[in-house]
Amino acid sequence: MIRLLALLLCLCAAPVWAQDTTQPQGTITVEDSATQDAAIAVRIRDILGELDGFDGVTVAVSSGIVTLRGTTVDANTATRLNELVGRVEGVVAINNEVTETTDVVARLNPAVERFQARIMQAIALLPLLAIAALAFIGVLTLGMLLARARNPWDRIAPNAFIADIYRQVVRILFFVAGVVIALDILGATALLGTILGAAGIVGLAIGFAVRDTVENFIASIMLSIRQPFRPNDVVEIQGDIGKVIRLTSRATILLSFDGNHIRIPNATVFKSRIVNYSTNTERRLSFEIGVGSDADLAEVRQMTEETVAALPFVLAEPAPMSWIERIGDGAVFLTVTGWIDQEATSLVRAKGEALRLVKARIEGAGIEVPDTTYRVQLLGGTAPASEAARPTQPPTPSKPSEVPDVNTADVTDMSEPGLDKLVDAERSDPDAPDLLTDAAPKE
Repeated sequence: MIRLLALLLCLCAAPVWAQDTTQPQGTITVEDSATQDAAIAVRIRDILGELDGFDGVTVAVSSGIVTLRGTTVDANTATRLNELVGRVEGVVAINNEVTETTDVVARLNPAVERFQARIMQAIALLPLLAIAALAFIGVLTLGMLLARARNPWDRIAPNAFIADIYRQVVRILFFVAGVVIALDILGATALLGTILGAAGIVGLAIGFAVRDTVENFIASIMLSIRQPFRPNDVVEIQGDIGKVIRLTSRATILLSFDGNHIRIPNATVFKSRIVNYSTNTERRLSFEIGVGSDADLAEVRQMTEETVAALPFVLAEPAPMSWIERIGDGAVFLTVTGWIDQEATSLVRAKGEALRLVKARIEGAGIEVPDTTYRVQLLGGTAPASEAARPTQPPTPSKPSEVPDVNTADVTDMSEPGLDKLVDAERSDPDAPDLLTDAAPKE
């Protein structure tokens, strides 16, 4: 083991010989002159004396064959000797025995000299650097002041969110302009391409990493420009129904009719099917009612349409309609519809009032509205007390004159104190930004 380590140390410490690959080409003369050899040696020494890194190289010439010995800082410098010497006239062959030095001080001296030269160059460039820095700061300050101004950004932008995007774009443009001007003053505009290339690669990597965030941001811009809903609109998005509280830069916030907050990412909202129940003033109510299978269905249809049309909160156009929807167990079911002005009438209360009056009208005409509930009774057993107390005959239907009056005040009462209070509290929060505005175009 000790011998192996010693062998490795010897190999590592052994000098690296320069490759003798480049040799002069051409015809070798017959004449051998000592004077010519001396002239070749002097010429090569003069050339090497003018170049850095060849101080430790000696030259010997015999019969046109040049022998180089000594050390250089690195192997590349030793290899360059063949190219230089081979260009001297009269050189027949080159014997390059120059090695790479292992002296630490000799190897560090060039690096120290280069470092010192760069420091001196930087000191000489300090006035120019100061001018470039002042130009950059001046351009950037001008961009910041322009971006902070309210006009024209608030005037040309549809909402505050888009105005902030305009301001950010202005800041970036002035920053890039400041960098370009500063580099142009320093004469280093070629560096700008390298910086922009690196920034593009970094931006691409960041874009893949935060793809969902970028998608939400772009969707927020599109939704704020072309608003598919307004504050307090009742909408349905992917099965979630509620009143719109606000649109933020990340999500659309709804308040369900149960008082729950629903946050839907804007990317999902932008790609989803949106049903806005508040866009049109007119809205249709519909309900289903069953009658006995022996009833005159044409008469029942006419009766239901007349009853719904007579309601004061139902619009004349479009006219109410009814049709036979299906035949179920023990009943024939009809669908009844009517249109209301939802800004003046509560849909759910109008629907309930219409159903109540239609049922009373049908029963008042002596037509049964059957109960489709199933009751199971064991053979030989006694009926439950609740069943025993039930009358064996159906109740006597009410007369047409006994149809109850319409509760108009209840139907037109649109107030929902609890829900309205929550919506108002949410929208009055000054720390919660809202991208929805009445001035923006609506889809």
